[in-house]
Amino acid sequence: MSVKTIEELFVHELSDIYSAEKQLTKALPRLARAADHPALAEGFTNHLAETQGQIERIDQIVEILGIRLKRIKCAAMEGLIEEGKEVIDSIEAGPLRDAALIGGAQKVEHYEIAAYGTLAALAKQLGYDQALPLLLETLEEEKATDIKLTKLAEQGGNQRAAREAKAA
Repeated sequence: MSVKTIEELFVHELSDIYSAEKQLTKALPRLARAADHPALAEGFTNHLAETQGQIERIDQIVEILGIRLKRIKCAAMEGLIEEGKEVIDSIEAGPLRDAALIGGAQKVEHYEIAAYGTLAALAKQLGYDQALPLLLETLEEEKATDIKLTKLAEQGGNQRAAREAKAA
């Protein structure tokens, strides 16, 4: 990665999150199938549609700014998705797997929150006034998804896993 200007950093970071979102669209259906609790499966399915909208926003930013994204693969998202595969392969379907899936999904959301927060700060610094609202909209969606995942965990996901462990 050879980045020499703040503009190049913005393009690199936008390219990275674009790759991350694309990878996530492939992983979410698998996570939905692996979830035992219907609300968690529905959450993954709903987030897929939201993620596709976020990709469309990145496309809008590219068009507005007249930039070209770099062809890179987001290694961070690749690792997070691999962790999710390991959870699915190593934990039997049920409340414990759901608790692990929620934790993994929150890691993804926290990564995305950091990425979009950084992009929004860069866009503000660069005066990309048309791109900034699009980035902030996605940032708020990612924060909202994180809150939903926390509520799923607190409203029974982790308790069911704990009860199952005591019963075993």
